[in-house]
Amino acid sequence: MLAGLVFVWLGSNEFYFLAIYAVMQATIMATAWNILAGFTGYVNFGSAAFFAIGAYTAVALNKLTGLPLLVIMPASAVVGGLLGLGAGYLTLRLRGVYFAIATLALAIVLETFIANWDYVGGAAGTYLIITGDVFLFDTYIEFLFTLMLFLTIGAAAIARYIQHSRLGRGLAAIRDDEIAAECSGVPTLHLKLVSTTIMGALMALAGAPFPFFISFIEPVSAFSLLIAVNAIAMPIIGGKSTWIGPVIGALLLGSLQQAATVTISSELNILLVGVMLVVFVALAPDGIVGLAQKLGRRARRAAGAKMRPEAAE
Repeated sequence: MLAGLVFVWLGSNEFYFLAIYAVMQATIMATAWNILAGFTGYVNFGSAAFFAIGAYTAVALNKLTGLPLLVIMPASAVVGGLLGLGAGYLTLRLRGVYFAIATLALAIVLETFIANWDYVGGAAGTYLIITGDVFLFDTYIEFLFTLMLFLTIGAAAIARYIQHSRLGRGLAAIRDDEIAAECSGVPTLHLKLVSTTIMGALMALAGAPFPFFISFIEPVSAFSLLIAVNAIAMPIIGGKSTWIGPVIGALLLGSLQQAATVTISSELNILLVGVMLVVFVALAPDGIVGLAQKLGRRARRAAGAKMRPEAAE
């Protein structure tokens, strides 16, 4: 956080604010996705739906009331959380590929609804008039950067707390063996609904500043395939078993995507995600964190084996 605030104070090149903002947005999405999929094993293909509902809630409220982003964002989080709760109640009785298909269908239904909602621009999209001056900040992008910085750190803190809490242990039991967890008295449906609600709220929070960030929004960009794919790929690359895995995956993949966008083309991003997914699924299925833990265990065993003869002597 301190490094980010110092960067806001000293940074002058606006491109770096834009690039790091995109990486932090992806970090929140990956962290939120992992709270459901990584901690419980329920793979969600509808990440873009929650992101877009947060963005369009902000657009609708801004058009209706003219309130600033900071006031609107809690409403986006509430709408995203309610959507996660409702979707979870309807779909979490499904398992495996059936749940994944249901979440994908949710994204398609919401995109169709937004494309036909004229108040927020429909399929043609809509522009937002962004004020140039923000208190304590030289530019609006510096304000959005700082806001996303706090949201990113907050999302990571929430995920870390969940992992080490009683809720996290219950979600881990569901991931390992849901039937055994139910037989042991774990309230599986209740915990899964809490997980989907938190996931939906965080994803909507990541989406709320998006229309203010680009000053124009349309269903194609809000429901982008890249947003959904990144939310899945980053935790897999970083490691789904811990809260830090999605953060590592997002920083790595997001940075590579920004570099590829500048040096080659933004069209390379999907290819980059695909190649890295294939490499990590084949060589490190537990991600970077899992690979590091595996190498650490091997090193400790080797050190222990080396010390035992010395102790015997």
